[in-house]
Amino acid sequence: MSRASTAQAWITEHLPKLISVHKVPGAQVAVLVDGEVVDAAAGVVNRTTGVPVAPDAVFQIGSITKVWTATLIQQLVNEGRLDLDRPVRQYLPEFALADEHAAATVTVRQLLCHTSGIEGDRFTDTGANDDAIERYLPTLADAEQLYPPGEQFSYCNSGYVVLGRLVEVLREQTFNAALREHLIAPLGLAHVATHVGEAILELPAIGHLGPDPQPAPVYGLPPSTAPAGAALAMPAPSLLGFVQLHLDERAFDVMRETQVTAPPLGALGDRWGLGWMLYDQPEHSMIGHDGGTIGQYAFLRVVPEAGVAVAVLTNGGDAAALFQDVGGHLLAELAGARLPALPRVPEEPAPVDAHRATGTYRSTLLDFDLTVHDDGTTSLTTTPRTSEARVLLGKDSITQQLVGLGPDRLITVEERAGRHEVFVLIGKDADGRAQYLHNSRAAARFTG
Repeated sequence: MSRASTAQAWITEHLPKLISVHKVPGAQVAVLVDGEVVDAAAGVVNRTTGVPVAPDAVFQIGSITKVWTATLIQQLVNEGRLDLDRPVRQYLPEFALADEHAAATVTVRQLLCHTSGIEGDRFTDTGANDDAIERYLPTLADAEQLYPPGEQFSYCNSGYVVLGRLVEVLREQTFNAALREHLIAPLGLAHVATHVGEAILELPAIGHLGPDPQPAPVYGLPPSTAPAGAALAMPAPSLLGFVQLHLDERAFDVMRETQVTAPPLGALGDRWGLGWMLYDQPEHSMIGHDGGTIGQYAFLRVVPEAGVAVAVLTNGGDAAALFQDVGGHLLAELAGARLPALPRVPEEPAPVDAHRATGTYRSTLLDFDLTVHDDGTTSLTTTPRTSEARVLLGKDSITQQLVGLGPDRLITVEERAGRHEVFVLIGKDADGRAQYLHNSRAAARFTG
């Protein structure tokens, strides 16, 4: 039996059991090995209707879209039409931020590897017409700067929307049209939906929220944020068809080169390339990306030297734990690669410095109120600042207990979507207090 056939048999047998264990309504798994893609599906696309997940059902891939956007950018670089180290404003003269110096100097490369410093989780709805991304760009004129461009890593959705607009201007077509003309059609990818109007002509998976996952009230995020991951949906095999491009074309190898080291969060890569998360492995390099929209969670890992990739697409539940079981087994068996273990609550928590940690930290979407109490316990209250954040959070606010995971690291005691979230204290102000609370985004200490 070939390795592909072995992988096919394993996922066909185990996926139905594992989605039940992890309360995932429905999932698709696809595996690329020895140049062959095999896949399996289980569960339902919508718990209300009970319609089964078919092999051609489309799941939103969320922020994995960023690798597609980065690939469109790299194509322009390969054609000699774009220089990553030039300021964005050389290509988009109208680009503006609250900090004029940052707006004038931030480079395309810094947007690609999330070092722009823009406080950029803005999901502003500018309509569903072809000019949605163009109209989004001026909404960043009052976006604050967390730190000078290039100083450190902070995940930035808005930066990828700017990259999408850059694609539109240089290609003289909409972002979705560029996706189709330069990636989807040349690669022969089937059942790929770039927006809601295309998704409803397929069999769309519906996101589910909550511990007893129920259909989400909204499908997708505003079309204006498509380059960051608002809408792109497809079956898992089509996602691996895209991955094959990165394995076959050496011109894209540069995207896997380290650009910045990430904070020790556990859920992200150890380093970042151009669009790709990079994972430290003792024997093989591993790249990938995760994605999440409203109740849909997607996972992709690739071991380029082994020619192996695994994609897991889900529509709710403890998705991260499902991926750990499925992806962990397949990557170990087929590529000798190890998925990093999910962060766990330590039996003996580390002490948390109350003076350094306690305070309110503010991001575009959320307020984080972190308190180290007199009895030594630590709590974090997360409050949405926008209606979009309220939908993503699923409630008006949540309070979680945290414990110390190590120096300047804290971890939630309870799981959400199969994962304990890690927060890192970054920087030091004049009084020795942390400047940022980092959970992939750097939320700045609020002093106003």
